[in-house]
Amino acid sequence: MGCKDSKLEKDIDFENSFHQNAIKPVYEVIPFSKEKAKKVPTDKRRNKRVVSDTSRQTASTCNLRSSDHSRVSKGRRKRQTGKTNQVNRSYSKTIYDPRITARYNIKAVIGKGSFSRVVRVEHRITKQPYAIKLIEAPEGKEVFEAELSVLRRVNHPNVIRLVEVFESNDKIYMVMELATGGNLLDRIEAHGYFMESDAVQVLKMMLCGVNYLHSLGITHRDLKPDNLLYYHPGNDSRIMITDFGFASTPKPNGNIYMHTVCGTPQYVAPEIVSRQPYTCAVDMWAVGVITFILLSGTFPFDAKQDAVILKLVLKGSYSLSYEVWEEVSDKAKDFVRSLLLCNPQQRLTAVQALKHPWITEEPESPSLGRRKSATLSAQGLRYTASQKSGSGWSRRSGKSVQSLRSGHRRVEAQHLEALQMDPEVAGMIK
Repeated sequence: MGCKDSKLEKDIDFENSFHQNAIKPVYEVIPFSKEKAKKVPTDKRRNKRVVSDTSRQTASTCNLRSSDHSRVSKGRRKRQTGKTNQVNRSYSKTIYDPRITARYNIKAVIGKGSFSRVVRVEHRITKQPYAIKLIEAPEGKEVFEAELSVLRRVNHPNVIRLVEVFESNDKIYMVMELATGGNLLDRIEAHGYFMESDAVQVLKMMLCGVNYLHSLGITHRDLKPDNLLYYHPGNDSRIMITDFGFASTPKPNGNIYMHTVCGTPQYVAPEIVSRQPYTCAVDMWAVGVITFILLSGTFPFDAKQDAVILKLVLKGSYSLSYEVWEEVSDKAKDFVRSLLLCNPQQRLTAVQALKHPWITEEPESPSLGRRKSATLSAQGLRYTASQKSGSGWSRRSGKSVQSLRSGHRRVEAQHLEALQMDPEVAGMIK
């Protein structure tokens, strides 16, 4: 697919699609009425308790009832008594904004975060599936402000698309494209390291998205396989860059330099580790790390402790001499070396990377497509019990010491301050 724009879904004029009387919330809360409240007599044979006025009021405000339910016969009330707990549990679900439920059918919760949840929905008219990211806590609004500021600006097939946003006093609803093919890390773990031709196709799409972002003055600052989504499960699916929580947008004064410490230890650029002002070149360092992973199934900078990883990053210390690299072409190795340069001014830009011979030219022979080792593809990328326990694997054998799933590990300013107390690190920074 590369840089060629694929046809995006047409925007829908939601405002003209629904009438005011069509808006119906998923859960309708009926206020408690004292006139309808009746005491329930004690029945020892059925293990019933007398309910106090306070608990009856609480139960009434949690339950969904229609006006017909207040006229149910006494005998029918007895038959439904045993279902009370089940009904209460169903009413404890999230109450969605009526504007959301007027447009979309809520299907299922497909993800949860510290301040958010992601829900799969279906548009009521077009039946097109979407994902809604629901931000609930006040802290979450601050975290996702950066993401919103980016997504409102972009429209590219290799960047996740924001459809619309709903805001209320306590929630933000971000309606986005639904990616059903999983992320790049899922496929790496499932299939082992990539053949060069497949890696090139992934990198073309990712570089097109990165080049588009950089042309707008946007720096992602957290590129990694976890944040690269496949639109659908097929092999011909496009890749979309997502998760802009750490993204930086252009400054009004035109200053291109950034200072915020952010990122994931294995993907962070050396200029961030050394606390130097940095540019969008940090994204290209991350592209180099991702390329290394695609071709080998391991991290270029790999150790059990994050402090050791950050030291390796500062040194630019990695190796292309492991067994897994013996079948990798020289052009591919040159591409990796051109990105994993400690000097950001010497690093390839997104435009230059798209013009690199390894990206633009077809493999010279079938051998350059690489024959995957059954042993490595089975072992090299899976999140095994040994990795969970922290035993890891040996760097000497070219196998990963840490799981490729970095989880929520982040580079923090205090980590770098502690690292700079190391005399070796202090000498490298000077």
